[in-house]
Amino acid sequence: MAHVEALANPKLLVWARESASLTEEAVAKKIGVKAERVRAWESGHERPSVTQLRNFAAATKRPLAVFYLAEPPHTFDALHDFRAGTGAEAPAATSPDLAFEIRKAYDRREWALELMNDLQLNPPTFDVRLRLDDDIEIAGWKLRAALGVRTEMQSRWRVDYEAFREWRALLEHAGILTFQATDLELDEARGFSISLKPLPAVVVNIKDAYRGRIFTLLHEVTHIALNEGGICDLDDNQRRNASAKIEAYCNRVAGAILFPKNDLLGTSEVRNHRSNDTTWSDGEIEALSRKFGGSREALLVRLLALNRTNERFYYRKRDEYRLAYAEWRKQRKEGFALPHVVSLSSAGPLFTALVIENFNREHITASDVSDYLQVRVKHLPEIQRDYSGSELVGQGG
Repeated sequence: MAHVEALANPKLLVWARESASLTEEAVAKKIGVKAERVRAWESGHERPSVTQLRNFAAATKRPLAVFYLAEPPHTFDALHDFRAGTGAEAPAATSPDLAFEIRKAYDRREWALELMNDLQLNPPTFDVRLRLDDDIEIAGWKLRAALGVRTEMQSRWRVDYEAFREWRALLEHAGILTFQATDLELDEARGFSISLKPLPAVVVNIKDAYRGRIFTLLHEVTHIALNEGGICDLDDNQRRNASAKIEAYCNRVAGAILFPKNDLLGTSEVRNHRSNDTTWSDGEIEALSRKFGGSREALLVRLLALNRTNERFYYRKRDEYRLAYAEWRKQRKEGFALPHVVSLSSAGPLFTALVIENFNREHITASDVSDYLQVRVKHLPEIQRDYSGSELVGQGG
């Protein structure tokens, strides 16, 4: 077969590779050529074949047409607002998987705005504003009020999955898109947020436990209210850089959202303990964490902040929980999930509702649905069958 050259713009080849956080060697390995060949394409000294360009597009997760543009399109800057895995240091560079998840979240937010416009809906406004010198308890109260959550509601969410689903619905009703990263290692990032308005977005790692995902949702909502970035980690003492104050604040506000001060102090379990108490039983900790829907570690952070235990007890139990969590992750088997189920879980209720409603009104095609939800067209009947019909939020235009 004749070698048919692709007239791709070399600048676009460089842009696609670098924005995907891939080295020349990594791309070469993915498409089965030598790194010198990739460098020759990017310098313009050689041209890839049409087949090689298709492979390059697949490796960098870009549409083929983008390589024929005159200039690289405007795209996101490397995001530094993501929540690292427990105990992990900030990665030296964004991995291709994380770069793709960030790009996907940016794209979905832009698409959501377009889809809302097609339905003549105005995006709801999430207008809570916080500053780092705001009182933790007041900040937590403001965000709880904006989300419309009450403690009696939390106590009814008996199953972790149900609690995550309900928190997610509250965020989306308040005007925050929620997505789940599906192909990201938990050690690299537990979540991140996009603070652009309207329709800011929070992304959590689907591989995390449900209670961990809930805490990440609330941590990132605090970031959005601050309109600040930074690597996030539950262990504030591990980070001594410029963002440490922001991360500590976001963690503490997330704890105040999950465990409101007066309601927590009013429980029988807390009333039975003195200040700096270290006699907390595992049963009491589990009962309280389940009552409010937060993790045991998040509860202990909150009890420490409210002077109901001390640092020595907290760190001892924290290390115990992290060892147990590591064992859980090691033994947990990755079950097979149907493609359309993964698609709906990743895209979230609001984005899915916008896509399906536009499809039902014949504003977009089945192929568009496939692109938006990242699932093959053949699964569209299953998506329509299982789609819950989530209520669209926003005001008519």
